Amino acid sequence: MARLQDKVAIITGAGQGIGLAYAHRFLDEGAKVVVAEINEDRAKQALAELDGKGDTMFVATDISDPDAAQRCIDETVQAFGTVDILVNNAALYYDIDNFDPSYEYLQKVMAVNQHGAWLMTRAAAPVMVEHAYGRIVNQSSGAAYMYGMPELPFTGLGNYSYSMTKWGIVGLTKFMAGQLGQYNVTVNCICPGVTMTEATKKIVPDFYINGLTAQTAMKKTLEPEDLAGACVFFASDDARFVTGQVLVVDGGLAMPA
Repeated sequence: MARLQDKVAIITGAGQGIGLAYAHRFLDEGAKVVVAEINEDRAKQALAELDGKGDTMFVATDISDPDAAQRCIDETVQAFGTVDILVNNAALYYDIDNFDPSYEYLQKVMAVNQHGAWLMTRAAAPVMVEHAYGRIVNQSSGAAYMYGMPELPFTGLGNYSYSMTKWGIVGLTKFMAGQLGQYNVTVNCICPGVTMTEATKKIVPDFYINGLTAQTAMKKTLEPEDLAGACVFFASDDARFVTGQVLVVDGGLAMPA
């Protein structure tokens, strides 16, 4: 039997990259998938690609907007009756500006990458608690464990916007797991390594990708599909007693204790 048979899963940012790979795998495992995506064109392309694999729907969702987050949950419940699984995958990454050290930009990235995951979970949690069932999977990044910075002339303190928000997701996972576990709602976290999405190819220089890959135990980069098994595990009843955990999937670069 499929591991997610008839479960209702919301995947944020499922219009492309890792989120789309999750959607494919969840459908293969029998889930009904809601593509929660801010970009309507990407969502339509994703739905066309997913067509015929199972029950899907698109909800336009800006995860940094509390009303939009709540609307996503409400429309999902209206269509499918409940929310069993929430995958907080969406983040500012494709257009991230790692060279903007301003406080204003840090606030912008925080609003999406960290606060967005909290807003989506806040909206979904009452439904999950009411049904005494829920699986929440947060997406962090191996960037949370990369503390070294290139040697450059000092022009002021960086804001570490992407890395800081992804480290924040690790902490958020543990706090939410501590509260929601008593209601049979688990919260876990995946930290992907260098994953060859279009976003990575756009913003990460080849020399940096090659350097990081050379430092991994497996000497390989990841494809989006390589993360899907970990996400299915956390979303399934195989992980019913696993909560508050962080799984680094990076071929052996970061090996936190």
